Amino acid sequence: MTNKIKRTAVVTGGSRGIGRAISLELADADTSVYFNYLSNKAEADKTIELIREAGGCGYAFKADISVFEEVKIFFDKIFQHTEKIDVLVNNAGISKDGIIPLLKEDDWDKTINTNLKGAFLCSKLAVKKMLRQKYGRIINISSVVGFTGNPGQAAYSASKAGIIAFTKSAAQEFASRNITVNAVAPGFIDTDMTKMLPEKVQKEIAAKIPLGKIGENKNVADAVKFLSSEKASYITGQTIHVNGGMYM
Repeated sequence: MTNKIKRTAVVTGGSRGIGRAISLELADADTSVYFNYLSNKAEADKTIELIREAGGCGYAFKADISVFEEVKIFFDKIFQHTEKIDVLVNNAGISKDGIIPLLKEDDWDKTINTNLKGAFLCSKLAVKKMLRQKYGRIINISSVVGFTGNPGQAAYSASKAGIIAFTKSAAQEFASRNITVNAVAPGFIDTDMTKMLPEKVQKEIAAKIPLGKIGENKNVADAVKFLSSEKASYITGQTIHVNGGMYM
């Protein structure tokens, strides 16, 4: 089956949170959105339903982006639907927290492999299509802690800092083929993870943000949509900080 939709977007970790918001923001009548999920099929199905309610086409496939064989299968399934990839959003990420003396080696490896290696593997396969098309938009999701660091998040911070360097290198490699590569670095965003914090802690964090509030998933998705559009065609190798001013 070949999809005749004009535009194709791939979002990793699109089943919920920021990934879901990005998938919904990119989806429209002219764009098919393909995303992976790791374990929660119910949430993936919900994202597909929301995309279709918004008038778009959504497809979900189970894949662990830290494993090359699974990434290859993921993209092979996409290529059964469509002959091109216009937009890749490397969003999937995990955080295995712990201070360095107590951080397990396995937790370090899992965090780096998912957040950084996963972005590399997905970019490696997607860009082959983009190079032939002489067109593409790659957006990598970093984090404010990739710039500031954070106690207890050495692995997560390192992986997100690595995303920035990876973004700059890829931008230089692919610029001559009309492929832009940029990053978005969210600050404190209202996700399932932050909802687990006590309300008092959330208010204390919000009070330290110059704009005085915690961000929303859509704030990040809006930045991704801009970078994926022709309005951002002369922007590459850059990071847009979506953090309410908590890092400048």
